[in-house]
Amino acid sequence: MYFDSHAHLSSPETLPLIDGIMQRAKMAHVTQILNICTDPLTLKEGLELEKKFPNIRNAGATTPHDVEKEGEEVFPLFRDAAQAGQLAAVGETGLEYFYKELNRKTQQKFLIRYLHLAQECKLPVIFHCREAFADLFSIADAEYAKGAPAILHCFTGTLQEAEEVFARGWHLSFSGIVTFKKSDILREVAKMAPLSQLLIETDTPYLAPQSKRGRPNEPSFLPETAQIVAKARGISVETLAQATFENARALFQM
Repeated sequence: MYFDSHAHLSSPETLPLIDGIMQRAKMAHVTQILNICTDPLTLKEGLELEKKFPNIRNAGATTPHDVEKEGEEVFPLFRDAAQAGQLAAVGETGLEYFYKELNRKTQQKFLIRYLHLAQECKLPVIFHCREAFADLFSIADAEYAKGAPAILHCFTGTLQEAEEVFARGWHLSFSGIVTFKKSDILREVAKMAPLSQLLIETDTPYLAPQSKRGRPNEPSFLPETAQIVAKARGISVETLAQATFENARALFQM
């Protein structure tokens, strides 16, 4: 069985196709999925999906891409959902420095607010981080309790940055990027990572694995990512699937 630890099932691109997507996920033995909500509509639809599909739970936050535009307006919505027990995690939140036009101070402010919310509600936090690891580690060390649960979603950092993740007791999640031909460094990270701190994800509908590149991603494609990570580690895909399943289930209480 596989656990897709990060998918945008309630996004406008994915939701109209959800019945077929969920049927194919079942056929691929993807039995648990964490849906990521990023705005009022995807949260509303995500909560409805959870009623329809008992193997879906939701996480929520405004992404660092959007906090400048709608962070202040939408934060109370995710705060209320977390406090009401409607979320299994807070996120994805974090820092996006690849796009230079995004205001870094605003991203940092909302990252701190979401860290405090996760801590208050005793929920894991899901990080988006690109070209911003030094600031992410610094802010989290100052504002988030040592040992509190966190996930680096869709990790694309270096070996050294991965070591910093593991040293904090956080989890690291691999997406379809690890299957790409030029992702040798990520496969090295997969090889050295503690199995107890690994997750796998699709980031549906984005980042389809190598054999499906150019197509909208979906949870049924997750086994390809699992196979590549298992191969990098020299273990069976069954061992990798079971470990990442149990890791995610413990984190998200599913």
